[in-house]
Amino acid sequence: MQQTHANRFPPSRRLAFLGLATAVALAACGNREGQQQGPGGPGGQMPPPEVAVIAVQPVPVSLSTELPGRLEASRVAQVRAQATGILQQRVFTEGSDVKAGQVLYRIDPAPYEAALQSAQAALAQAQAQLAQASALAARYKPLVAAQAVSQQEYDAAVAAEQAAQAQVAAGKAAVRSASINRAYATVVSPISGRIGRSMVTEGALVSAQEGTQLTTVQQINPLYLNITQSVNEVLQLREALAAGKLARAGQAEATRVDIVLEDGRPYGSPGRLLFTDLSVDPATGQVSLRAEVPNPRGLLLPGMYVRARLQQAQIDGAMLVPQQAVTRGSQGDSVLVVAPDGQVMPRPVKIEGVKDGQWIVTDGLAAGEQVMVEGAMKLMFGAKVVKPVPWSPSQGAAGAGHGPGAAGAGASASPSHQAASAASAAPTTADAASAPAAAASR
Repeated sequence: MQQTHANRFPPSRRLAFLGLATAVALAACGNREGQQQGPGGPGGQMPPPEVAVIAVQPVPVSLSTELPGRLEASRVAQVRAQATGILQQRVFTEGSDVKAGQVLYRIDPAPYEAALQSAQAALAQAQAQLAQASALAARYKPLVAAQAVSQQEYDAAVAAEQAAQAQVAAGKAAVRSASINRAYATVVSPISGRIGRSMVTEGALVSAQEGTQLTTVQQINPLYLNITQSVNEVLQLREALAAGKLARAGQAEATRVDIVLEDGRPYGSPGRLLFTDLSVDPATGQVSLRAEVPNPRGLLLPGMYVRARLQQAQIDGAMLVPQQAVTRGSQGDSVLVVAPDGQVMPRPVKIEGVKDGQWIVTDGLAAGEQVMVEGAMKLMFGAKVVKPVPWSPSQGAAGAGHGPGAAGAGASASPSHQAASAASAAPTTADAASAPAAAASR
């Protein structure tokens, strides 16, 4: 009879029942041990998990605006011919640096030397006539007193002397004019700077009347940086300054200008803002600004496009928070604040921009509050109380991607979304308990 009852179930069914009974027994033993010992050991509690936090403090933060700009030479001189003649010699190297007064070209001076000699001869003749007229007037002067000559003759002698003096003055002016024209045959640089290519060659006929352009000299140290800014940004900045929300950075709206090259590298020497235009370009709606940029090594060239960072204002009492501590989403920005008792609470914040890789928080945090930077993943496993420990930037670099705001590439996923993802990925207790039975049934 017993043999017949035992053969009622095939061997595979008997193994399945045996596996299920074993799993239930193990689960019951685990429940009893948990009731007796607790999670942290006999009669103890699991210690709170450690999370990295920073204590925020209000600091003055400068607000900078990055705008496109184009470099321009601070001084540009077009070297043109002031004498007509054949260009005999070019005495500079194209693309080199020249000094003010340095000789650049020589034009055939022969016609101007001849004109100078003619003017000098005319001056000598006028001086001889002046000497004769002066001598005659000097002889007539005592004779007219003795009535040896008439007054009319004396007056004519004095007038002839004055006419001769005028001729001498005219002769001196002609000599000076001829000397100037002779000097124009030697072309010199009007300013110091870097010279460009020569637009004429030796043997070419240049004209003073047409003003033949010979070359161009540009002063590239310092350089001017022409910048444009949207008029809406200018108005918003001025309104914030007028309302007291922001403070001016220095004596003007922007005093320091940092240059960023086209490849993203910063330029070593900062510039300074010279002026802001008073009118708006009606075609583009932009306001023009000009900055002066030092260029002692000649690294920057006129015509280059760069980006300018203007320090236009500053916020007094802003908080700097690491970027991984902030969760950004469509509903706003928030951080996790650790209370003195270890409780973690989400807190909405207002962000104004970025400063040195950190978010500028202007509202939502108080001085001394502890903001969680690392360890948000530990909250997804049911921890209600945490133990805050100081966070350092080296920890953030080593554990990048584990902060509250590191969800996804944009760091915009919320902790609840991360918890839901972890819960959906972790196996449930029922699934774990049924696994041995399923394996036994197979």
